[in-house]
Amino acid sequence: MTAAPQTRPLLAARGDHAALRAGFGWALPARLNMARQVCFDWLDQPQRVAIIDLSGEGRRDIGYGALAGMAGGLAAHLAAAGVARGDRVGVLRSQDPWCAAGHIALWSLGAVSVPLFKPFGPDALATRLSDAGAQHVITDTEGAERLATLPVTPYIPEDLMLDPAAAPDVADTGPDDPAVLIYTSGTTGAPKGALHGHRILTGHLPGVEISHDRLGQPGDVLWTPADWAWIGGLFDVLMPGLAIGVPVVAARLPKFTPEGAREVIRTGTVRNVFFPPTALKTLKADGMALPGLRSVASGGEPLGAEMLDWGRRAFGLSINEFYGQTECNMVASSAASLFPPRPGCIGRAVPGFDLAVLGPDGAPLGEGEEGDIAVRRGAASMFLGYWNRPDATAEKFRGDWMLTGDRGAWEGDYLRFVGREDDVITSAGYRIGPAEIEDCLMQHADVALAAVIGVPDPDRTERIRACIVPRPGTSPDAQALQDHVRRRLSAHLVPREVVFMDTLPMTVTGKIIRKELKRQAAGGSAP
Repeated sequence: MTAAPQTRPLLAARGDHAALRAGFGWALPARLNMARQVCFDWLDQPQRVAIIDLSGEGRRDIGYGALAGMAGGLAAHLAAAGVARGDRVGVLRSQDPWCAAGHIALWSLGAVSVPLFKPFGPDALATRLSDAGAQHVITDTEGAERLATLPVTPYIPEDLMLDPAAAPDVADTGPDDPAVLIYTSGTTGAPKGALHGHRILTGHLPGVEISHDRLGQPGDVLWTPADWAWIGGLFDVLMPGLAIGVPVVAARLPKFTPEGAREVIRTGTVRNVFFPPTALKTLKADGMALPGLRSVASGGEPLGAEMLDWGRRAFGLSINEFYGQTECNMVASSAASLFPPRPGCIGRAVPGFDLAVLGPDGAPLGEGEEGDIAVRRGAASMFLGYWNRPDATAEKFRGDWMLTGDRGAWEGDYLRFVGREDDVITSAGYRIGPAEIEDCLMQHADVALAAVIGVPDPDRTERIRACIVPRPGTSPDAQALQDHVRRRLSAHLVPREVVFMDTLPMTVTGKIIRKELKRQAAGGSAP
């Protein structure tokens, strides 16, 4: 890898998936700083569009030169205010150019950026800022109001007198020097901060590129409705796009709607989209088609055969699923341009990542054997550890393998996702993953959303419960849904209970919180 990432994406070489894996190595340089990768190394092309800003009125194209001026001026101001190398600094912004410039400014100083989700209330912000030991936050007027009761200093770039010519001397950092502290969505317990080095961006590039069928083609423009406060928005879209030279659209969507998405795609001339599964389900329920895209990627929850079939009709292409987590992301992916998708599987290992399915003794299992999905140490997107949590960090590893907490099995060299370790249902001697049943239920015309959990049963260990959000205007019948699963799958996979709900509990990143459904079930009442 050269010092100037704009020369080519990491997977510039052509060839099939096996050839890409065989010929790939991280080749991390001794000195690496993400501020250079995503911005300052592009200053030989200052007019090249970095961000297409739709967050205000109309459209505004921001070149790399302008972005560098924003980041450089902010960095100089922060340095004068006392922000130094290693300091943790919050970034509480929506999808907008100052969010990008804020991270770049901090990395250029050798500081550690802490992405924060705008809808967080004071308690959620206080938990993360206190744990990180952050004393400064880059934000906007709305964010400053939420921070008013906290012991931090807010900085609103729009209100500061910044010198756009004050480009900093970028800090001399290496791949393992801390750069970003990303808090997990915290489905249970307090959220943990996953600390990443400057290599995190390089580690994301191969998976991002193949999940968008070789991102970086002429005319590519990238967008996601996922917030840039999460690893999916920040490192699956924003920073890889800037590093590769693909314009990234910044658009505020307070609530995802099909109409809003269509307008962003039209106005921003978007060709490449990362849609979280919940966004895809919303589009499907609305019946909206979005032709004209070159690639659609999705990750966070398995889609299943029905969603993939719908995607071909709605987009005219195959949705590429990818897999990873905050601690080590983009480790497996589908890539229609390289190999055919396989329903129920989340793709193959991304170049640069060694994956395994481990048994109880920690040894890799063979094809078809269900076990723990794990990633070998040494992957560039793997975290340095949990912030101030050495015990939790140690528990994440088994020898040379980082445990994802997910269950899976190999189908040839395709990885099949079974479910979270604590989501797998044990019923009448069967170990049952919820994803397959949920996919089957989603194929029923009356079902908008489905979540499947196991609830205690004295005879069967657990019985299968399906939690259903009906499609608007329908009144699904429980027996009809059970018969649907029996016909499509198997009698042992039929939910013995079907409950109907207005909504399903979800994390802020759009993942179903099955633990909450189990908690409600344990309370003696239907969810």
